[in-house]
Amino acid sequence: MPYYSTFKIRNAVRHIKAGNIIAYPTEAVYGLGCDPLNETAVMALLDIKQRPVEKGLILIASSLAQLRPYLILDKSVLDRTEPTWPGPVTWVIPARPWVPKWLTGAHKTLAVRVTNHPIASQLCAHYGCPLVSTSANPSTQPAIKDSRKLLKTFAALDIFMLHGKVGGLKQETAIYDAVSEKQLR
Repeated sequence: MPYYSTFKIRNAVRHIKAGNIIAYPTEAVYGLGCDPLNETAVMALLDIKQRPVEKGLILIASSLAQLRPYLILDKSVLDRTEPTWPGPVTWVIPARPWVPKWLTGAHKTLAVRVTNHPIASQLCAHYGCPLVSTSANPSTQPAIKDSRKLLKTFAALDIFMLHGKVGGLKQETAIYDAVSEKQLR
């Protein structure tokens, strides 16, 4: 895995711990993220995205261990998901009852991914927990793949930007339901 500046990663983690929103590269696009258990930060992120809370959000992690506390995992779900991780596949998995509605939205499931993007993975590893990950764009606009466009779009907002190259995917990660195995995106 390519190594990214520890100083920049730690700086991003400081912003997350302070309840701020960050932008960072992922497998296909730039993402917006924050601490998933900080309701104020998540609501601010949703406001920036102009995204309704009912839709739910994706969490990314550097390992399955970071996601386990959020999920109801059985052998069949693990048999489907583990071979695809780390990698650019997002799975919708039954959520534990304690998981906040600002993450699950109107669902009893949570969308999760163990990322293989080197910067996003290092970010989660240094933070020690999963992060919210949603494309860095207002809901009606195309996803952002370029750091110049990221700066232009969010210049007026207090978002910490962790610059780097997005992965080589042509479109955002595929999303599958871990119980039905149906592709959702």
